[in-house]
Amino acid sequence: MIRAIVVLLALTTASFAQDQGASIVTSPIDGATAVIPDVPANDVRALSGNGAELKGLDKVSGDVVDLKLERGGATSFGRLQVVLGDCRYPEDNPAGEGYAWLTISDPVREAVVFEGWMVASSPALNALDHPRYDIWVIRCTTA
Repeated sequence: MIRAIVVLLALTTASFAQDQGASIVTSPIDGATAVIPDVPANDVRALSGNGAELKGLDKVSGDVVDLKLERGGATSFGRLQVVLGDCRYPEDNPAGEGYAWLTISDPVREAVVFEGWMVASSPALNALDHPRYDIWVIRCTTA
């Protein structure tokens, strides 16, 4: 009886998801299913901001610093050099989900310690891995 209900529920979910323009994905590990909405590429529009607001944390001293960068600009934080390549945000929500392309280098090590997109709402998704400093994106600036 329970198996029949589970099968019926799975078929109903699959039918509903397909009617709503979504895909169903089944995990090969535990067999769990998830409904992923199909979003056409042209429906998601991001605009480039003029700059970005970042926060920096010195893990040794506990100092927290606000960093403001213009697109293409650079600043230093502690011994790190931070360069903002671009900052993008959703067209319909400028204060929302900002993500910035950052290049962070350590002149003492003569190495780039981070290069890539950082997402404001999920800083741990693609984070700077440095023993002393932490930097994360707050938002894009539009003015």
